Amino acid sequence: MLVVPCLIQAETIADKELTGLQAEAKKAFKEHVAPFVKDFCLDCHGNRRTKGGLNLEPALKNPGESSASRKWMQAFANVNAHDMPPDDSDQPAAKERQQFLDALNQIKYLSHKDPGPFVIRRLTKVEYGNTLHDLFGVDAAVAKELPDEVAGQGYLNSLSPMQTEQYLEIANAVLDQIWPEAGQPSAHFQKHWLDQSSTSTATQLASSWARQAFRRPASEEEVTLLTKVYALGQQNKLDHSASLRLMLKAVLVSPQFLFITPAQATAAGQKIVPLDDYQLASRLSYLLWATMPDSELSALADAGTLHEPGVLKAQVKRLLTDARSRALFDGFGAQWLGLGGLDSKTFDAKKFPQMTPALRTAMYEEARLFFGSIVRENRSVVAFIQSDYTFLNEPLAAIYGLEKEVTGTKMRKVKLTNANRGGILGMPGILATTSFPNRTSAVNRGVWVLEQVLGEHVPPAPPNVPALEKQNQKQVENLTLRQRTELHRTNAVCANCHKILDPIGFGLENFDAIGRWRDTDDAGGAIDAAGELPGGKHFTSPKELKSIIAARKDDLARNLTEKLLAYALCRQLEGYDKIVVDQLLKTIAKDGYRMQTLISEVVASYPFLNRRIED
Repeated sequence: MLVVPCLIQAETIADKELTGLQAEAKKAFKEHVAPFVKDFCLDCHGNRRTKGGLNLEPALKNPGESSASRKWMQAFANVNAHDMPPDDSDQPAAKERQQFLDALNQIKYLSHKDPGPFVIRRLTKVEYGNTLHDLFGVDAAVAKELPDEVAGQGYLNSLSPMQTEQYLEIANAVLDQIWPEAGQPSAHFQKHWLDQSSTSTATQLASSWARQAFRRPASEEEVTLLTKVYALGQQNKLDHSASLRLMLKAVLVSPQFLFITPAQATAAGQKIVPLDDYQLASRLSYLLWATMPDSELSALADAGTLHEPGVLKAQVKRLLTDARSRALFDGFGAQWLGLGGLDSKTFDAKKFPQMTPALRTAMYEEARLFFGSIVRENRSVVAFIQSDYTFLNEPLAAIYGLEKEVTGTKMRKVKLTNANRGGILGMPGILATTSFPNRTSAVNRGVWVLEQVLGEHVPPAPPNVPALEKQNQKQVENLTLRQRTELHRTNAVCANCHKILDPIGFGLENFDAIGRWRDTDDAGGAIDAAGELPGGKHFTSPKELKSIIAARKDDLARNLTEKLLAYALCRQLEGYDKIVVDQLLKTIAKDGYRMQTLISEVVASYPFLNRRIED
């Protein structure tokens, strides 16, 4: 009885605080955003002229709408990089520019409290295969012929005719393994699905099977539809067993199996509702395990207690300590770090014959094991940047120069004594994915650190900017890659962004295109890893660059929280989501930015636990 008043009081305090922040945001928008946009932006980004597809007039009228959120993000990035206003246009004073940027950071407070658009999504290829494995004991590779999903924050929620046919073929393949038409059901299927079949009616089995496959209790209408499939089999002279088999096929190709759907209908007039416990169990399990809820999660959903804060937190911890939580790296971590395409990335075979499939696999596994150790051991997010260990086997150890210390193909934890290594910035797989096939790229590495590690938005390169390879080769033949890149920066169009990007990339130039340490570049010139970051932070080596980045704990944690929340919600974050992240970071920071706390806070967040009812 005491919990409810405390929650109400906490919400009231939060609402009062939000009201004050909204008032400040309205004032800042009126004084510093609207005048700036009208004076410096609307000539090119208004209703009459919309360069680059950016029209800020609708955002001026409704600055807190979700549709305006991405426009403000784009405006912030361009103005912050001094790309906008263009050099040939009137320029704001430095103070005026900073006031505009500061005010844009407050616009999120103009958003209404809203969990955002809710995605009833289809299971991914991996999730679908894992679910079939957990249900029937079949190899998850039964789904290997399905197309891979496009990496991103959203998921497709439709089925093409070709995909429908593929799901039907997979259902037939599964049934052939677990219940051959002319044979006996498998032992696994007999134990978990047919123990009561001799005494159960088709209706009872339909309800039981749907509960397992749909990951929630089936409605009367859903059970009735399945029993009609059984009746259809009987009408077509199929015996009881064959009719049940047909009904099971209907379960496996139903939208309720292929999609994660709510258990309960909502009352008319409701705009926002909490997730029911069954949907919460599925959302949690597919996030951390990429498969269906296990018996413990399902039992908590049946009891209606999973949503209780203490219960939910304990389940997050339990799921993260289970081996199946490696799925969090395969689904989220690899996408965050950009390692998804490492196995197919092209490298110059003459220059880098070491980039064999075995080495690429080891590079991926290093990142997976490292990510898993930080989560499992509940380390701070800072450990992603600064760490004194990694995971190596013999082929990968050679890239580190540790081939005498590590032998064999098995990955194992290795202590690192070179402070330039350790953490994701010195990880060969990441250094390789941010390189070109035949050389490093200070720009790619700089963009990767800013966007993937620090969460900053880097404007796209202007059109028609020539690559380094287009430079006059006679003029640059004796220049180092750094000198050639700095020459590239003399182009006024490129200078603003590159003065931020390039120093970070140069700080990693001691690592070649596949992550080996070097003191000279391909032209024989000495590597110069010195640089300066905005704010006057100087560094001369990867070690010093890592120290500067590691000190930005709030930025590291915010970036990771935002990316994980977007992944969990299967959509881009919008205005109110940013307010939610602010609140999550308060708790995360108090606990030393630990990963399990970060994940638990995302799972317990307002948009994760609630859904908007679309009109």
